[in-house]
This record gives sequence, C-alpha cells and structure tokens, in this order.
Amino acid sequence: MSELSIVQAIVDAVRPPRVVRAHCDIPCGIYDPHEAQIAALTVVRMDQLIAELPKPGAGAKPEEVEAYQAKLARYMAVKETHSERVKAELRILWGDYFTPEHAKTIPTLHETFWSAMKAASKARQGTNLADAQELSKKVQEIAEMFWHSKGAKTQRVPSMQKVGGEMVYPAPA
Repeated sequence: MSELSIVQAIVDAVRPPRVVRAHCDIPCGIYDPHEAQIAALTVVRMDQLIAELPKPGAGAKPEEVEAYQAKLARYMAVKETHSERVKAELRILWGDYFTPEHAKTIPTLHETFWSAMKAASKARQGTNLADAQELSKKVQEIAEMFWHSKGAKTQRVPSMQKVGGEMVYPAPA
C-alpha cells in the first residue's frame, strides 16, 4: 500500500466520504445521438473508400504500392477511430441518459444497444460494407428511441454527405 493510499484511508476513516448521486459524471443533462450517427456514417464511408481503392497490379512500381498502403492504412485508422467513437457515444446514452423507466416503456432498449455495440465491433473488424450499414441502421434506431423518450416525433432526412444514408432528427412541432 502506497503512502498516499494510507493517508487516504486514514482521512476516509476520520471523515467518511458522502454518497453523491448523479445520472452522469457531470449531470449537465445534454445528450444527443447526433455524434454517434455521424461516426457510423463515417464507418460506412471508409468501407466505401476501401472498396473503391484500386489495388496495385503485379507490375506496380514501389511508390504505387506505398501510396496504396498509405491510403488503406489511413482509411482503416479512421474507420477504427469512428467505430470506437460510435461505441463511446452509445455507452454515454445507454449508461448515463436512459433510465430503468425508459427500459420499461421501450422494451427493446437493451437489446438494441447490445446489438449496436456488437455491430460496431463487427464493422471495426472487417471491411464489409453491409456490416457498416447495419451499424448505421442500429444507431438510427437508437436515435429514434432517444427522441421518442423525450416526447419528440422523429424524421429521417438525407445526410447530404457523399456516403448517402439518412440522419434521424426530432421532427418540427
């Protein structure tokens, strides 16, 4: 046990810490599935770019092979980062925003989150465009659950990005 741990144990024994309750680390009350949707579309786009990337032929020059490898590595790194970003954003919504009351009114809540987390892992592991599109679909379902939990109707609108796809937003009242 370190000296700091011993001091902390003595302080806790003399003056026990108070129990504090909050729904998140900093109870700001600001939640939005937008970032998860953007990250999921980025995963789709990276898989599109990987599929479109021309592979160097057998007689390719070393610099052509290097250029291919560099682009592939960048696309994969971005895909990895955004797959993890989807998971991080979903963990915040699942763990900090949604409550047991939400789970009662949205019976598929936990299953949808669980399957979305698995979809993010699967999309991260490979370059199958269908896996990335499934991830985006799951994130959209969660966005709809989120907005419905706030009493808002939702609308799907074109993302207006090269990737295509849709984004889920609260519908105007």
